[in-house]
Formats: sequence, C-alpha cells, structure tokens
Amino acid sequence: MASLTISPENQKKVKALGFLANKGTDNFSGRIITVNGKITAAQNKCISEAAELFGNGTVTFTSRLTIECPGIPYDKIEDFRSYLAKEGLQTGGTGSKVRPVVSCKGTTCQYGLIDTFDLSEKIHEKFFNGYSNVKLPHKFKIGVGGCPNNCMKPSLNDLGIVGQKIPNYDSELCNGCRVCGVENICAVHAAKVTDGILTIDEEICNNCGRCVGACHFDAIPDGQVGYKVYIGGRWGKLVNHGIPLNKIFTSEEEVMDIIEKTILFFREQGETGERLSQTIERIGFENVESQLLSKDLLERKEEIINADLHLVGGATC
Repeated sequence: MASLTISPENQKKVKALGFLANKGTDNFSGRIITVNGKITAAQNKCISEAAELFGNGTVTFTSRLTIECPGIPYDKIEDFRSYLAKEGLQTGGTGSKVRPVVSCKGTTCQYGLIDTFDLSEKIHEKFFNGYSNVKLPHKFKIGVGGCPNNCMKPSLNDLGIVGQKIPNYDSELCNGCRVCGVENICAVHAAKVTDGILTIDEEICNNCGRCVGACHFDAIPDGQVGYKVYIGGRWGKLVNHGIPLNKIFTSEEEVMDIIEKTILFFREQGETGERLSQTIERIGFENVESQLLSKDLLERKEEIINADLHLVGGATC
C-alpha cells in the first residue's frame, strides 16, 4: 500500500500533478519540472525553501533531470505548488504522454557538436508543453546528446538525438603521411592510410568530428553538422536499444518534424499500454521508417490528435 489513509482516487488525482506517494506514509514526493536539467539560482533557492517548509527538508534528483521534494503531506500539496509558482516552477512529468526532455551539456562541453540546450529547450516547449494534453499509449521519452560519446544514452529513449559532424574529406589534399594525424585521432579506427592514401570507412565512422582540422595539409578542414535520430529505445525491466533512422538530418527543422511524426505515429498506431519499441516490433522498422520519412503523418496531424484514443494510458508512474 503506497499510502496509509489517502484514497486511491485522491492518490491518482495528485499523481497527475506530479506527486508520487511515499510508501507506508501519507506523504508525497513533489516532482518539479526543469527545462532539461536547468534551473536558475533563484529557482534553486525557492525549491530549497519549499522543501523545508512543506517537505522533509531534502531534495532529490530523477534520472530525467527533474527534481523531487519528498515528505510532503497530502494537505500541503497545493501550498507547495503555490510556493514554487513564485519562481515560475511547476510540478508534473507523469502519465502516458511526452515526458520531460533530457539533454547533455553539449552546449558547453568541449566535445559538443550541436547546441543541445537550445535544441532541447525548443523540444521542451513544442512537445512537452505543446503536447501536454495529448494522450499516448504509454510514456514517451526524448533525449538529446551532443556527440557520439552518448553520455546521456540517447538510444535508450523512445526517441534519441545525437549530434554529428560529418567530415568533409578532400582526398586530393592527402599526402599519405607516414604518421597521419587523422588516423591517430580516430577513436573508432575508421580512418586508415592504405597504399599512401587516407580512407575513411563510412560504415565505421560515427561522425564524432575529432578528425576535423587534424590533417596537417587541411584534407579535412571542416565538417557538416548533423543529427542522428534513434527510435524505440527503452530502459527498465525490459531493455531495448533504439534503431537509427537511415538518414543523417542536417537541420533542426527536419529533427523537429521527425519528433512530431514519431509522436503522431505512436498515438495513432500504438496500442494502449505498449511502449514505442513494442509498436515498432509489431509493425516492423522498415514500415515505421517509411512513414516517418514521408509527409503523411503531419498532413493528418489534426485528425490524429483529435482521435478518441488511449483514454486510459499505460504508464503507472
């Protein structure tokens, strides 16, 4: 029994607001939404004060970069929410819908290939906020990683984005150096000098961008920034590694469209209670990919959103 005296109906009501019962008590943990792990110093202070005033004085962090304050009595939940609202903070992040977006620190990290903060904030606004009332078969998690180091494990999200830098290699400028700066820096051994010429195996190359500028004769002076998108990842009792779409996207607009089409696809063709990985397995990856790379889902957006689907979602937390 999660709570001692609070009715299941009331527990369900406050769970929708982001309050999860602390087992064996009548207290709750209030889940506070961050914009992909970022809060201001003033918000940080407000959360600390709220934890002391209404909770047990501790603050915890979730795997999706939200913040929880445990030990909040049921009758103090609205006071807690009102106190947070002074600094523009909200509770939530539960249910069968788009969940808070997770981003790595690629904007400031030396290895970051894309502005992860900027992109993830746009995703947060358009899909976490904009789709907050759209019911899905189950939870839908989005992760944004700045490079193939994959620190925040994008491929274990329902949809994961990985920053790319595709090397622009001009073989005419290669001198076949005995000690090749590009070959030496390539962590995945995709670049090799063979018969006096550098070759880059595109099947092995993960577009980490480390080779850009490494050639002493400027054979790789720059690279094309891109986005690799994985679909169908999950982590938990059942684990599934996401499958990459067979295209490197080169604009944020394309990425935003793919996210939206994936959510629309999941809402329309997912069965209530299944995660995206299960929908893909049931329908087939090639079928799903062809739908995501076409325009049909976006053209039917209003029809899909307004459909009477998933009235009782599959997510339990």
